[in-house]
Amino acid sequence: MRWLPLGLSLVLAALLAPTLLARLERAGVVRENYRGLVIPAASGTLIVLGAVLALGPLAAVDELADADTLAPEIGSALVFVIGVAVLGLLDDLLGGRRPAGAAADRTAPRGLRGHARAAARGDFSTGMLKAAGTVGLALYVLSGNGRTAAAYLVGVGVLVLSTNLFNLLDLRPGRAGKVFVAFGIVLTLGSWDTYALRALGLFIGPALVLLPYDLRERAMLGDAGSNVLGAVAGFWLIVALGPTGEAIALGVLALLTLYGEFRSISTLIDQNAILRRLDSFGRRTAPSNALLSQPSEHAGSLGPS
Repeated sequence: MRWLPLGLSLVLAALLAPTLLARLERAGVVRENYRGLVIPAASGTLIVLGAVLALGPLAAVDELADADTLAPEIGSALVFVIGVAVLGLLDDLLGGRRPAGAAADRTAPRGLRGHARAAARGDFSTGMLKAAGTVGLALYVLSGNGRTAAAYLVGVGVLVLSTNLFNLLDLRPGRAGKVFVAFGIVLTLGSWDTYALRALGLFIGPALVLLPYDLRERAMLGDAGSNVLGAVAGFWLIVALGPTGEAIALGVLALLTLYGEFRSISTLIDQNAILRRLDSFGRRTAPSNALLSQPSEHAGSLGPS
């Protein structure tokens, strides 16, 4: 029964996706991507919607049939993932991103340093509020779990940095989603245990549904989506790894975050033939005159410029 959350949330998200994307487009929640295509934005809300819609029936099955479908960790995961989604959606809607066809705002703060400088001037951007809110949520969901002070802070760091890292990765269609899938495969095979996969299936199912839409440029994750992928990945690490594994994961996440802050992840991928091939797999071929040098609206507000 532990696979039921993944299956049910996947089916519900697949049914909901066309309607949600159409509603986003009609409501004007659209953005111009790196190739100039205007597509529905903030589609990452599908992940939370699919999970929430599946939650009620699953809870009823647990209670009425005395089944064991929802893992003990799902309550904390829901608080963190939904909180991160709200913060990301706030950034998507109020973060000052340029609308389709408008010139890019070169004065908007980008990167952790840019947001920190803006905050020092008293200009608290939605990106900085999102970062502060993510830290607060991580501090809350890991409190009272019997961790030592060091393990508690390491776990908080894993959740926060993972959430932000997927925001940094979301610079091209499907990139964050493919990294999420690869991450899950590696972590599951590495631990040789499917418990974390089953425990977080409530979110993983809708994420799998959304990947082809993002990859084929029919929808854009937005911060509400890329941050949610990172939040789920962070919780996946917490559930699957012990203290030593979490400490190693924190070090890797910190190095990747620093690289993304001071260097271009897209440039790194473009300069490596294997990474470039994997990154472009399944994506529409961009025309030769595509404005690939323009900042992508897939980039999160905490991502590089």
